[in-house]
Amino acid sequence: MMKRVFISGGAAGIGRATAQQFINAGYAVGIGDVNELALRDTAKALGSACQPHVLDVCDPAAWTRALTRFTGDDGRLDVLINNAGILHAGRAEDITFEQHSRLVDINIKGVIAGCQAALPFLKNVRHSRVINLCSASAIYGQPSVASYSASKFFVRGWTEALNIEWARYDIHVLSVWPIFVKTAMVDNAPDMKAAAKMGVSLTPDDVAKILLKLSGQKRPAVHTPIGLQTSLFKRFVNLMPDALNRRVVAHMADIRA
Repeated sequence: MMKRVFISGGAAGIGRATAQQFINAGYAVGIGDVNELALRDTAKALGSACQPHVLDVCDPAAWTRALTRFTGDDGRLDVLINNAGILHAGRAEDITFEQHSRLVDINIKGVIAGCQAALPFLKNVRHSRVINLCSASAIYGQPSVASYSASKFFVRGWTEALNIEWARYDIHVLSVWPIFVKTAMVDNAPDMKAAAKMGVSLTPDDVAKILLKLSGQKRPAVHTPIGLQTSLFKRFVNLMPDALNRRVVAHMADIRA
């Protein structure tokens, strides 16, 4: 039977690249996105193996409708990829409360809604997977993207907790931690000084290949850093005293600590 993967935020960037990778591997792919026009364009480009679903990830009922339609009569889902997310860059006080709130709705509540809606379908498959898009910004709180960074700390904790809770259902809950990826989200955030200083070396395909690999590993790690910069930063933060970590992160963001 053909395996199934559902990807939120699937109309562009990492989501679209991931859909292509899974189609190439023989999966039936469902993509959900709030951008209906981009969704249609992506589905047309990817062909009949890709099924589009207009999806506001903050709406649990919309999740259930999309997953029910996608999984069909047998109601089975092999992999859920929570990819949808937004970012606002700048000093925390210069970003409106409404913008912070919208980010929390999508990056946090959207992940909760997706996991809860997918659980009944994931339980119908042995060794099913949930893969959450986390970030290197969950290693140490990042100035200039404070609410985004904080939302990824939530994703980190949520992943670790569900990895334990859902083991009884034979569901592996994982996360991936890319640093800066060449996507519109990063391109449209000129106030994110760390990206300018460190460079943007990862592509959506780099992340997509790791997501596909994790979907088939027998004993996947709970968290997978993507890119050398992420791996080195994680090791540095774990080994160095907090005062030094703070100074390094502030320097990366061009902020006097």
